[in-house]
Amino acid sequence: MLLWAVIATTAVFILTVIFCTYRRQVRKICRQLAFKNDHRTNLRLTASLPFPELNYLIDGINEIIDLSHEIELTSLKNENDLKETITNLSHDIRTPLTSMDGYFQLLAQCETEQERLHYTDIIRRRITVLTEMLEELFTYAKLQNGAYTLDLYPLDFGKCVRDTVFSFYDEFQGKNIVPRIAFCEEMMPMIGNEEALRRTIQNIIKNAAEHGINSISFGLTSEKSEAVFRCSNDVRTPDEIDTSKVFNQFYKADSARTHTSTGLGLYIAKGLVERMNGRIIASLRENVFEVEIRFPLLHGAGMNNIRTDKRNQSVIEKKR
Repeated sequence: MLLWAVIATTAVFILTVIFCTYRRQVRKICRQLAFKNDHRTNLRLTASLPFPELNYLIDGINEIIDLSHEIELTSLKNENDLKETITNLSHDIRTPLTSMDGYFQLLAQCETEQERLHYTDIIRRRITVLTEMLEELFTYAKLQNGAYTLDLYPLDFGKCVRDTVFSFYDEFQGKNIVPRIAFCEEMMPMIGNEEALRRTIQNIIKNAAEHGINSISFGLTSEKSEAVFRCSNDVRTPDEIDTSKVFNQFYKADSARTHTSTGLGLYIAKGLVERMNGRIIASLRENVFEVEIRFPLLHGAGMNNIRTDKRNQSVIEKKR
């Protein structure tokens, strides 16, 4: 009986020690949590007891703290991005509006029909620029939604590229630009969205026309089961161009922001290309800047259903 009493007393003593040690460890964890909350430190919770259950609990708390920290950093970044976006948009939209206000005042003061026509034409062009900027901002807002998708269907990449490039004929003439064009004439079927593809090509060409000095080149070819379009232009200050950032939102190589654009053109092009399962690449060789887009070519029965015009959903026969 005495032996059992000693064993029972020893067991109670051990359990009491373990219980008290657990309580001290819990209080220590509470103090660590309070310290982290007050001082916003990156220190992790620790345990000095060799009990796996307690260590599992602390590891779980640390994971939750790390996740909370990541969410906080993401929220802070999004807040800063929003502030930067509002600042950039305010500047980009205010510029053409201020310009139009000045020309409206000149229009009201002009005395001849020729002057009125001159200022009216300038105001019309400023309105066109502002409309294009607002359209870019609308597309930018849609691309911020990770769930935003495009309606994809078979189309002829080559025809879309050729039609879009040649639609800039008048603009090139107005700037005395004679682009070098090397296009293949074959059908280049792909899965994509015609409106988004045209918008992508337009943004790439506008970027080249805006920043190019003397020469612009276009190339259209198929390489290793991919449809490829290239647009290149010479640049005046290649050292100011960072090809790793040209697809970032609001990126502008000219720090003075002298161009009337939002800096969203290539960012939007990248977003649309990726939603059509393509790739977009920027490169700089000496003073020549080039943007290249690539899409997988479509093979098989889907080639018979290529749309040539999204507005009327027309279908062309597969070329023999």
